[in-house]
Amino acid sequence: MPSTIKTVCLASLFALSAAVPALAQEVNIYTTREPGLIQPILDAFTAETGIAVNTVFLESGLIERVQAEGESSPADLLMAVDFGALIDLVEAGVTLPVESEVLEAAIPEALRDADGNWFALSGRARVVYAAKELDLDAITYEQLDDEEFRGKLCIRSGQHPYNTALFAAYMAKHGEEETKTWLEGIKANQARAAAGGDRDGARDIAAGICDIAVGNSYYYGLMASGAGGDEQKAWSDAVKVILPTFEGGGTLVNVSGAAVAAHAPNRDEAVQLLEYLVSDEAQKLYAEANFEYPVSPSAEVHPIIAEFGTLEPDAQSLTEVLPFRARASELVDEVNFDTFSN
Repeated sequence: MPSTIKTVCLASLFALSAAVPALAQEVNIYTTREPGLIQPILDAFTAETGIAVNTVFLESGLIERVQAEGESSPADLLMAVDFGALIDLVEAGVTLPVESEVLEAAIPEALRDADGNWFALSGRARVVYAAKELDLDAITYEQLDDEEFRGKLCIRSGQHPYNTALFAAYMAKHGEEETKTWLEGIKANQARAAAGGDRDGARDIAAGICDIAVGNSYYYGLMASGAGGDEQKAWSDAVKVILPTFEGGGTLVNVSGAAVAAHAPNRDEAVQLLEYLVSDEAQKLYAEANFEYPVSPSAEVHPIIAEFGTLEPDAQSLTEVLPFRARASELVDEVNFDTFSN
């Protein structure tokens, strides 16, 4: 080939290469929690790394969607609320084990899968709301059935995952018979039907319907910050938050978390995002946006949540609780937990 023609060809090739942009890096998230709750964190990750993050919100059917897509699924990261939902992902075979020193160093052992299939990213403690004037500064979960609270306790449906997680954790420690007796005692203590949401417990304390209620920690933050409006701020003003513990143990902490998808086309980027999400910077954003507890012990807790005192999570692994979840749900129905009869 004459040198002049060869030079023109090479020049054209270089020009064409320059005109075609490099393939953009991205991570595709399938999530059962509202993407808006973590969007500021995802935006910060993109700004720092240049990796775009795409989210698909699936209120239900996450596992079925991924299974139907099979090896062609674009999902890189699967995000869910409640440890049971995370373990369900593993049992359905839609996760990919990950080995990461960063994740293992940042997340306590009890809040991640032993084989690296899922990792907690934020925590919510199952706490007690109590009327401010009530002479009560400490309580165990075991004391929720005490006779001193007869007709004075408010709680949402026993079948809600937040409660079945608590009941399953109780059963893992005390066995089935004691758990059934305990649930019967809590039912006897109800001031109204087990229904509504956690914030309704604070509302009903403010209204004088009950003295104590069981709720998640972050709901108090949403109320007390004013994020839920003036009415909910008034509810929070009427209550104090107590961090209960199991006898000889700690406070139950449920989680939101994520797993790398089994056929993730962008596996490395997905792991990079996971590692970013447990950094002190991202964990602080979690706390600011959602009033959740950071899973990393070195991360800063939101001041409203810090007022509860030092959280000592129960050492019992969430994976150990899982086998008791189904039976706990059955016991709820057996004792007619949600049927008000006082």
